[in-house]
Amino acid sequence: MKSLGSRNVDVITLFVEDFQQVKAFYQEVFGFQAVYEDEVSSVFRFGNMSVNLLDISESHDLMKPGTVATRESGSRFLLTMWVDDVDEVCEELKNRGVALLNGPIDRPWGVRTASFIDPAGHAWEIAKQLA
Repeated sequence: MKSLGSRNVDVITLFVEDFQQVKAFYQEVFGFQAVYEDEVSSVFRFGNMSVNLLDISESHDLMKPGTVATRESGSRFLLTMWVDDVDEVCEELKNRGVALLNGPIDRPWGVRTASFIDPAGHAWEIAKQLA
C-alpha cells in the first residue's frame, strides 16, 4: 500500500451554519461556480484540491461518535493560497466587501501575508514568498 503521507489532500469539507450565505461568498470572493452542488453541499475546485461546503446539519452523521465544533469555538486551521501580489489581492478583497482579519504583513519567516474569515468562521490566508 502507498504511504498516506505521499498522497494529495483532494477534498477539504467545511461545515457551515448558513449554507446559502457561505456559498454566495465563495462564488463572489473566489470568482467561480461550484463543480457540484445539491441542497446541502457545494464543491469548489481550487487547482488540484476541492473545498466542499456542507450544511452543518449534515455534518453530525459524518463525525459520529465525534463532535462538531461551532463557529464560536474559534479558528482551528488556516487555508493558505499563494498569490503573486498580496497587496493587490487585498484591494480586490476589500472591493468585494471582504474585511481583512490582518495584513498585509511581512512575516519574520520571509512571507508577506493577509488573512480573512469566511461567513462560517473559516480562516483563509493569502501569501507570497518574499525575495
